[in-house]
Order: sequence, then structure tokens, then C-alpha cells
Amino acid sequence: MATYAQDGDSAGTFLGHPKGLFVLFFAEMWERFSYYGMRALLIFYLTKHWLFSDSEAGVIYGAYTALVYITPVLGGYLADKYLGQRKAVLYGAVLLTFGHFIMGFEGDGGQDPTSLNIFWLALAFIIVGSGFLKANISVIVGQLYPRTDTRRDPAYTIFYMGINLGAFLGSLLCGYIGETYGWSYGFGLAGFGMLLGLLVFIWGKPLLLGRGEPSDPAKLLSKVAGIKLEWLLYAVGLVGVGLCWWMVQNQAVVGTLLGVFGAILVAYVLFIAVVKLPSEDRDRIFAAMFLIFVSIVFWALFEQAGSSLNLFTDRHVDRAGVPASVFQSLNAAYIFMLAPLFAMLWTMMSKSGKEPSAPFKFGLGVIQVGLGFLVLVWGANSVGADAAVPVIFIFLIYLLHTTGELCLSPVGLSAMNRLAPAHMASLIMGTWFFASATGNFAAGLIAAAAGAEGLEGEAAGKEVVLGVYSTVGWYAIGIGVAVLVISPLIKKMMHLDTLKDDGDATAAKEAH
Repeated sequence: MATYAQDGDSAGTFLGHPKGLFVLFFAEMWERFSYYGMRALLIFYLTKHWLFSDSEAGVIYGAYTALVYITPVLGGYLADKYLGQRKAVLYGAVLLTFGHFIMGFEGDGGQDPTSLNIFWLALAFIIVGSGFLKANISVIVGQLYPRTDTRRDPAYTIFYMGINLGAFLGSLLCGYIGETYGWSYGFGLAGFGMLLGLLVFIWGKPLLLGRGEPSDPAKLLSKVAGIKLEWLLYAVGLVGVGLCWWMVQNQAVVGTLLGVFGAILVAYVLFIAVVKLPSEDRDRIFAAMFLIFVSIVFWALFEQAGSSLNLFTDRHVDRAGVPASVFQSLNAAYIFMLAPLFAMLWTMMSKSGKEPSAPFKFGLGVIQVGLGFLVLVWGANSVGADAAVPVIFIFLIYLLHTTGELCLSPVGLSAMNRLAPAHMASLIMGTWFFASATGNFAAGLIAAAAGAEGLEGEAAGKEVVLGVYSTVGWYAIGIGVAVLVISPLIKKMMHLDTLKDDGDATAAKEAH
């Protein structure tokens, strides 16, 4: 623990946290600006520019976002084994910047093969870039703190504010400019934001206190077939771009990949837990896997925001002329306002010994995402099938989804880092993001089920969407209640009372 204190003193702190946290805050803020700016426009780009049907666009959107969350498993593994988290984040940022700028090429629309192939390539660069960046930048946040440091949850919540400040500005500005002035302007602005994120991360390297560096720098310099291993690993990333270019066009393959690779990944993690870890660490991995499975349900519903809910807002909500994509910024705005309150709430409850456990918070999160859909369904039904839905209900569904997200996502990031042994940190974080991939693909299937809209008339299409939302809302509430009931057992498996810092464990081994 002393090592962390000395590092923090040498670099100084800001608001009680290492300054490196705020470097990561701003780097991730600009990365999220680019990602969510593009995401706000994507479903409209698919349906209005490339002229895909609602169902086709929903599945493409789900496959794309799923791949964004699958690739952190590869990026996390390469960072753990060879590159270190900092180099992986830097390489991911370069790929992302390139991909976002390619998105600025829109061609003539329709189904023109050449323009479409360039579009698929842009998505592929963004997918692989996210894979190298997403899991690893979150891991560096955790490395700035000892495992038992009570500042960890507040630190992840602050980090999460950076994510959502970028998401708010990206959705608002890129969405408005893209829908108002042209797709290429919206996507180009997203690319500029990613470039700023890359520059901030390079500038702030000294403030990261040496965290996230390769475990064996000499190995990276060794040559394989006459090529430095480090450059060979970067080439693997480019091969991944080619694979993702093909897979994002063949969405069924993504579903098969999720099923097969997911089963292998879960089996691998559980094998390591059972065979190689002591009993308490094994139980912690089991608890982490439970939280990971619960998160799949949450993300499958939450991620309707960028697809079916975005289209619903465009077609059936009284928006007073405001572009529908702008409403994507509501979630991020709520988080930016509420995240400090949640951080203070958890800290105060922790001091008094009344803070809910991570699994209990997860149950609350799933219940709230279900309630959000039921509130929207109630609001839409209250005005009749032929009337536009009052915009207040869009504000309400995003509010409930946001409070649910604050109970689950930053808590989950912290729990993964806390429960995983140091040598499995990026693997477990990658598994966490893989669960998000599964949830995103499921979200695409739900959006496709709601995509009957437009086939039978506007009122009939609206009824189909509301029927889907009602069903998933009630299922979510049932699952959330079940999680609350068994949360004491999961908390017991986390063995928080015997959790030690990695540094303390090393010192104990050396003493023996």
C-alpha cells in the first residue's frame, strides 16, 4: 500500500484522487464523444441513407455494437500478456481516429457496393480500435488504487462521468449537425473528437505513474520471423479489421461467434478459477461471473436507446422539431448530473455500514430498466394509438434507465477490477465487455422484433413496438427481483472482509 501512497505524493492529487485519473477522464471523454456521436446517427444512417429496412438496420446495429464489445477480450488478452494497457490504449485510439474519419465518406447512398464497402471498413476500424481501448483504459483506472482503497468506487464513478460528458456532447453536437447539415459533417466531427482524445492520452503519460506498462518490455523487442513482436501484435489488429469488415456484413456469423466463443470464454475463466485459484479467489470469480450474466439482461434492454427507441422517438413522439438523435444525449446528461450524487450516496452509506452490495445494486438496475419501458408504454397508451406521444415520457424512460445504469455499470467496472486477481484483471474486464456484446446483440434482435414498424401502417407499427417493450419490461422486473433475493449469497461469495491489496499479498509472500 505504501508504494501507491508514494506514487500519489510524487505526482500530486486533484480532488483527493491521483491526477492520472483525470488524464484518463479526458481521454475517455473524447473517445466517447466520437463513439456516441456516431452512434446517435447510425440507425438513421442505415435506414435513411443506405435504405435498409428497420429489421435489417436493427440487426446490423446489434452486430456492430456486439463486435465493439467482443474485441476487448482480444485487446485485454494482448495487453495482459504482451503490450501492457497503455500501449494497447494508444494503438486503439489510432485505429479509432482513422475509422471515424473514414465514416465521413458517405457516397451516394442507396445500396452502392463501393460506398457500402467503405462504410463497412470504417465500422471495422472502430470495432477493433474499441477492442484495444475499452477494457484497458478501465483497467488503468483500477491500477491507480490499491484493491481495498475506498476511493475506488468514487473513482470509477468520476471516470464514468467523463464517459458520459463525452457521450452527451457527442450525441448532441454530432447528432444535430449530422441530421441538419449532412452525415459527413456529423461523422467528421466525431473523428475530430477522437483525435483530441488521442492527443490528451499521449500528453498525460507521465501522470499515469508508470501504470499499464508491459510486464516484459524486452519481449516486445524480440523478433519473430524477422519482425519485432510489438509490430507483429499491431499487425494482428489489422487482420482483426479485415475479419470485422466481413463479420459486420454477415450478422448471423456474429450470433454464432457469440454463442461459441462465449461458451469457451466462460469455460476457460471457470477452469482457471477451479483449478488454479485458492478457494476465496475462486468464489470471487464465481461472483463476478454471476454479475456478468445479470448485466447481459440489462444491456439487452438498455441498448434499445440507439436503435428501436431512437426510431420510435423519430416517428411517434411530439419532438417540437428537435432532431430525434439529439435525445440520445439525455442519458449522458442525467448521468453527468446524477453520478456525483450516487458517488456521495454510496460513500455516506459505506461509512455508516448501510451501502447495498454490488449484486443488490445490480438487481435494482435491472428493475429500473424494466420500469422505464413500462412507463413509456403507459404514456403512449394513455394518449391513444393515433396521437403523438408526449416528449415527457422519453425524458422519463431515459431517467429510469440512467438511474438503473448508475446502479450497475460503474459498480460493475469496480467489482470486476476488485474481484479479479491482478494476473486476470484484463481478462475479467474483457469478459465483462463480452457480456455487453451479448447484450448488444440481443438488443439488435429485440429491435428487429420491433422492426415490423412501417409494414402495416404507422399506428400498427407503433402497437408492435409497444407490445415488445411491455414484454421485455415485465421480464426485466421479474429477473431483477430474483437477483435481489439471492444477492446476500453472492455478496458472501465476494469475501470482501478478507480482500487484500496485491502489494500486501506480495509483501506477505516475501516475508515467508
